[in-house]
Amino acid sequence: MTKLSITVLMLGLLSLAGAEASAFTAREGSRVNPVSERVFEVVPKAGGLGRNFWCAAGDYAQRALKSSWQAHVYVSRARGKSETTHRRSAVQFTLDPALAGSPEKGAYRSVNALERGDNMRVRDAFNLCSQLPVGF
Repeated sequence: MTKLSITVLMLGLLSLAGAEASAFTAREGSRVNPVSERVFEVVPKAGGLGRNFWCAAGDYAQRALKSSWQAHVYVSRARGKSETTHRRSAVQFTLDPALAGSPEKGAYRSVNALERGDNMRVRDAFNLCSQLPVGF
């Protein structure tokens, strides 16, 4: 290989490592990636439960975005294929109610529903991080 080829290869590998390092890892292991300036995507470990999505969203909103514990985190796009990774299951969240259809605050059917407009306080979402799995 020529020196130029090696240099190009190394720069490519460094850019991939930088992109991976910029992702946020929530306390329970889910990855959180920005989709846009106001939307972020939670990509759980395999088979993520509703509480995993909410926990990661609350953790990211509080630690990365520095939102208040009283702020609401909203589902802006229901569970579906990830836009930021190759994974099949991801949910997009926002702190902006307009991007979730302007729902009533505190409205969600169940923790596992994850439908557009579902929302809860950052504190309540984060508190799902400390719950043990069912049957533990």
